[in-house]
Amino acid sequence: MTTFEDREKGFERKFVHDEELRFKATARRNKLLGLWAAAKMGLAGDAAQAYAREVIKADLEQPGEEDVFRKVRGDFDARGVDQSDHQIRHMMADLMGQALVQIETEGKA
Repeated sequence: MTTFEDREKGFERKFVHDEELRFKATARRNKLLGLWAAAKMGLAGDAAQAYAREVIKADLEQPGEEDVFRKVRGDFDARGVDQSDHQIRHMMADLMGQALVQIETEGKA
């Protein structure tokens, strides 16, 4: 194999690894978001876990994260939870960062 082919294979492996990491981090973020939203709605225990699973499933409806946002926004509106769109989106961004750190930490253990 030439050096160029070696580099190409390396880039392909990195791309696959990065995509797997992004997928895992997004699923983790959605779970954390679901648990946060559940707490805001007064859910705990099994009900909170079930809600977090609903949020994870909501992400499979369409590409991107808007389906997750709409799920949480709609549930907050239905239950009278006072959180702005900005607060929800800010939490989504913060939790993505937390999810990435958690996954990277687990990978090193």
